[in-house]
Amino acid sequence: MDSFVFSYPTRVYFGEGSAEKAFKAELGQMGRKVMLAYGGGSVKRNGVYGQIKTWLSDAGKTVVDFPGIMPNPTYAKAQEGARLARAEHVDFILAVGGGSVIDCCKVISAQAMLDEDIYEMEYGARRFPAQGIPMGAVVTASGTGAEMNAGAVITHEEKRWKGAIFGTAASFAVLDPSYTLSLPMKQVISGAFDTLSHCMETYLGTPREPNLSDEMNEAVMRSVIAHIRTLLRDPQNLEARSELMWASAMAENGLLKLGKTTDFQAHQIEHQLGAYTDCNHGQGLAVIHPALYRHICPDAPKQFARLAREVWHVDGETDEAAALAGVDALARFIREIGLPTTLGEMGITDERTLRAVADTCNLTAGCCRQLTRDEVFEILKECR
Repeated sequence: MDSFVFSYPTRVYFGEGSAEKAFKAELGQMGRKVMLAYGGGSVKRNGVYGQIKTWLSDAGKTVVDFPGIMPNPTYAKAQEGARLARAEHVDFILAVGGGSVIDCCKVISAQAMLDEDIYEMEYGARRFPAQGIPMGAVVTASGTGAEMNAGAVITHEEKRWKGAIFGTAASFAVLDPSYTLSLPMKQVISGAFDTLSHCMETYLGTPREPNLSDEMNEAVMRSVIAHIRTLLRDPQNLEARSELMWASAMAENGLLKLGKTTDFQAHQIEHQLGAYTDCNHGQGLAVIHPALYRHICPDAPKQFARLAREVWHVDGETDEAAALAGVDALARFIREIGLPTTLGEMGITDERTLRAVADTCNLTAGCCRQLTRDEVFEILKECR
């Protein structure tokens, strides 16, 4: 493993009923005026919004509502939230929702305390915010692990760009699996596949020798696969939802990445695909992963073979054969759990769009090898 420094500041309140415990402990740190940010109406229909607003009101907080954060949060929406936070002199931001809501709030938090545009600051001047309005997260849709870090995935519509903007990490996070019960099953499974994707893209980084971070990662991946299958048989199973919620957090709290250089090329391709099509993130990853991995597994056969043997429980006469068997097992699993296997199933067929995605997506240094833009285009065409 490479050398590292590890610090983890977010307090996690985990388990059924954990929200009340969290609010009793955290209300005193929130200040007087709290922005309550959320997406559509689901948090109101399932009662989560009403309960949280009652706790805030009973504690004497003034609540500033910020609804309407979309599944792929836009830069314009984050700027709208920052303007509201400044105008209302918000002391604390409470993100209630999934990764989209939490990510948007990270940027709102930082932008509200800046005198310059955060995108230009980070991608032009290469400087990053040093402070933000304190925030917390109540997770109602798990998978992204957004509550575990300061990185936000935002779509800048004017620039036809979707990528990372670094804002403010949550000081605390509530992970109550019962809050996910009202979600459509397709959304739950899509989120869980995002977790699996985070794990695979971390695992397939360097160094390639077996190490503790990778061995922990193998256990998380096996758990995600098993509990997705359990949920498909028994959608109300809270134990399975608990395991998936914690796996999502584990994939992004830094532990699995310790001593690793990760390769998130699948995410980079999917992000830019989302910038052009506004597609579902987990579904896009499900389509891209097998095609991408068939291209790069010959460049790291031992590592892909270890993934095949330890996680998918398949093998081959050689490492190269085992590696391909593992990719095939991943593709079969995607079909088994009902996620799309082609871009056509998602309504994405225009070759000019795929060419634009290939020409503009971020290319990582490549832990197996760095792809060319023509290779990314070929991968996307194979996904059709």
